[in-house]
Amino acid sequence: MAKNNQNQANDDNLITLVDDKGNESLYEILFTFESEDYGKSYILLIPAGSEPEEQVDVLAFAFDPDENGDAKDAELYDIESDEEWDMVEGVLDTFLNDENMQ
Repeated sequence: MAKNNQNQANDDNLITLVDDKGNESLYEILFTFESEDYGKSYILLIPAGSEPEEQVDVLAFAFDPDENGDAKDAELYDIESDEEWDMVEGVLDTFLNDENMQ
């Protein structure tokens, strides 16, 4: 599980992840979505400052949204099942291949 500390000094689309060793990394929220099948909300992140054509690793987590449906101060949870990963990857593929969603 990663801690999500909203970076108040910057854009609302940026969050800081803190790993288990206390190292902080800044990420941009690519998008969030809900899955009725799994009854969860998901957040996909890319390293902050990435160029649009740059190949980067996308991080995905489940989260409990706040009362506004946001991930601002949410705990992020690892996705543990292969079926859930397949679903998240399918949503990401749709996002990357649909110009209207970007």
